[in-house]
Amino acid sequence: MQMGLVGLGRMGNNMRIRLREAGIEVVGYDRNPEVSDAGSIGDMVAALSAPRIIWSMVPAGDTTHSVITALAEHLEPGDLVIEGGNSKFTEDFRHAEQLAVKGIEYVDAGVSGGIWGHQNGYGLMVGGADDSIERAMPVFDALRPEGPREEGFVHVGPVGAGHYAKMVHNGIEYALMQAYAEGFELLEARSDLITDVPGTFKAWQRGTVVRSWLLELLVRALDQDPELEKIEGYVADSGEGRWTVEEAIEHAVPVPTISASIFARFVSRQDESPAMKAVAALRQQFGGHAVKPSADG
Repeated sequence: MQMGLVGLGRMGNNMRIRLREAGIEVVGYDRNPEVSDAGSIGDMVAALSAPRIIWSMVPAGDTTHSVITALAEHLEPGDLVIEGGNSKFTEDFRHAEQLAVKGIEYVDAGVSGGIWGHQNGYGLMVGGADDSIERAMPVFDALRPEGPREEGFVHVGPVGAGHYAKMVHNGIEYALMQAYAEGFELLEARSDLITDVPGTFKAWQRGTVVRSWLLELLVRALDQDPELEKIEGYVADSGEGRWTVEEAIEHAVPVPTISASIFARFVSRQDESPAMKAVAALRQQFGGHAVKPSADG
């Protein structure tokens, strides 16, 4: 089996490696010629036999729009595009229609796993027609974690459903990180009583109801920087949390915890905050997201 992959950044390159390890021939294209297998999107398409599967793994917004437009120009009827960036689900309707005019199939994929996906596999939430999903299952099986398919992969529904599910996933992620971060700040505040904050989090990794992969990543961050002195408590947001709150308002679904976590990130951009240092450290650990170095770091 062969496929094309557009976007070879932090996640895309690791996906290419995992796919190749599963025996799938991958022709990748990236604007950075040092990591690209093809000189252009057209060259990538030409290197693949029809009917083709192309996975787009570039930043949401204008970059994704330009890639979809370029693929529409080069692909043929019967080809399939999988859009795996963190796009807003409403953009999937636009992209699917744009490609359908030329007889090109479209699937949207919410992808979770960050920079650890090569090692652990990627959690996948996909939207699209049944036959399109079935056709791409060897690709999804190569990328998902080992074990039962339903524990790392879900065909959520029609086009748009994959990114919608990933949007809600990220909203929950925001809230979970905020809870750990606030706990970190409260423990830090009682330095007269709590003498080992990193050790406290480490002890929670086994046998407690708050154990999770996010907790393990926070422990890892604290092992590297016990007081998180090397980064500022400035935390960006990439859109999914905001979209989750917008959807909640639209459908009158109360999401106070997720909403509060979004506003806490806004606070982080105004004042120094130990809690926001913890959130920034977590985002760096699971996603390789950039952090803002502190003046003393």
